[in-house]
This record gives sequence, structure tokens and C-alpha cells, in this order.
Amino acid sequence: MAILLLGGNGLLGHNVLKQLLQQGHEVHALLRNPSALHTADFPHLESLHIFQGSLLHDDDLHKAARGCDAIINCAGVTDMSLLHYDDYLPVNRDLCGRILQLMEQQHIISLVHTSTANTIGFGSPTHRATEEDPAQPPFADSFYGSSKREGELLLQEGAALHPNWHIVIVNPGFMVGSYDTKPSSGTLLLTGYRKPLMVAPKGGKSFIHVADAATAIVNALTMGTHGHRYLLTGENLTLRQFYRLQAQTCGYRQRILTVPNWVLSLAGFGGDVLRCFGVATQVSTRNVRQLMVCEYYDASRAHTELRMPSTPIHHAISDFFAWYNHR
Repeated sequence: MAILLLGGNGLLGHNVLKQLLQQGHEVHALLRNPSALHTADFPHLESLHIFQGSLLHDDDLHKAARGCDAIINCAGVTDMSLLHYDDYLPVNRDLCGRILQLMEQQHIISLVHTSTANTIGFGSPTHRATEEDPAQPPFADSFYGSSKREGELLLQEGAALHPNWHIVIVNPGFMVGSYDTKPSSGTLLLTGYRKPLMVAPKGGKSFIHVADAATAIVNALTMGTHGHRYLLTGENLTLRQFYRLQAQTCGYRQRILTVPNWVLSLAGFGGDVLRCFGVATQVSTRNVRQLMVCEYYDASRAHTELRMPSTPIHHAISDFFAWYNHR
């Protein structure tokens, strides 16, 4: 197949691109900054066609999409320091509507769209959330989560209008692994790396090897049910458990202290004040509350219908540092 890949410069985008090339697909990658792409060890680079441009410009989208059979959208604005909800909408919501128009005009009938697990309820140890669970605060109140959910709704409406298409939405958890070029999720790993003393919030994430998520996404081009969402999640760990696992994996000793929620709340209030004065900071009440929540998801649907693997997360940690230290 010929695939239009959006968001190819990120952690997930790199891994999706590598798997597409490994499986013999032709890839049209629309990139604002092609020099940020790390493909030195990728196979079949002759099948990669790079189009420089912006996914927010219709002309650039149409040029890159010509001749494609399907679209994979890995693009997303995740920066938690942005001050206004409107800052998230052009990519996280509006792009979804423009992709539907692109599909109609270019006669493309297959789309795999990457959203986030935070548009789904975070569950509990006794009830792991499934795709049917609605979003819960604090994630339902976040600019990122809300804008991503609006994008999902546009695509679900489009799926209902086009029953002969194949639109699949995937909802990844916290992805870890190689090709984290910014780094994005890798910031969490680097924050605690080889520090003798680490402080961690009480909350937790559902960690997944990014290569497993990429496999599910590529499989979703021909698998899965039209209009459905799929949780791409893995090991449900508190941040304390994750840092302990990282220390064991990387071979160092570390003492981990837990930050009381009242300290996070105080910091969040201080961030709110700074943001009122136009200071861009990730620290805010809306954001720190997410660090107090443990997430528990059930990815059975993706394992069954998208054949998503289950790589132990310590391999993802090893892969991140192996790539990061030799990039």
C-alpha cells in the first residue's frame, strides 16, 4: 500500500514509519522539518518519499496524499505548557475534519488515527477501563485530552457517514522506546536516571513499548472494526514502581520518595498564577492533578483484533537508553 504518514518526526511516528518500510509499504511523509527524521538504520528507504510542508496547509496535504491508499495520523500537540485551549485545536481537532475532506477528495477510504488513552476513563485496580468508559477528570478537563476527544468525535461522525470506509482510532498509553528524538516520554526516564534520590508523585501510567503500539497501528490499516477505538496500553505502574523498574533495568540504586498531593496542589496553584501573567509553564492545577491519578486500562481488544504484542516494559526502558546514548 501507499501510506500518507502525518506526524512522522515524533516517537510514535518514527516507529510507525520503520514498521511500514519493513513491511514493504510505500510511505509519503509530510514533514515540516525533514532534517529531524532519524532513518539511518531504516530498511527500504527507497520507498520513503518526503514532502516538506505543513499538515495545516491543504495544498501540502493534497500534494503528499496523491496516489495514497491510506492515511496514518500520528500528529498531535502534546505540550502541556500552552496557555490556551485554542492552541491545541488546529492539530488535535481541526486536522481530523480536514483529513475527512482529504479522503473524500483523494478517494482514500482507510484511516488510522492516533488519539490518547486520556479520552477514556482511567479505571481502577478492580475495574480496568475499556474503550466504552467515558473520560474522567482530571484528564477530561485537560486541554490536550479535551481537544483529542473533539477530534475523535469528528472522525466517528465521518465513520457513520461513510460505512464503506475503514476508520480506526487508537488510544495509546504512555509510550516508551527508541527514536524518542525530542525526547518526549523520555523526559520522564531522564529525570530519574542514575539519581541517588528521586521524588515521584503518587500517580501512575499505563506504560507500553512504542514498537508494540506501532505494530497495532500498522495492523489497523487492514484489521479492526470501522469506527471503533482501541486502547494501546500495557503495564499499569505507579511512577514509583516505574522508577524502581528503571533502576533495576539500568543497574543502579536509587531511593524514591513520594510527593504528597498537597505539595503538588500548592505547586499547581503557583503555576496557575504564573500562567495568568502569560508565563508558559507545564505546572498548573489542571496538569498536576493528572500526576495524582493511577491509570488502569484493559487493552484486550487491541491484542485480539489488532494483534498487538505485549513486550515487557523493561525492554522499552533498555531500548530507549540504548538509542538515546548512541543516537
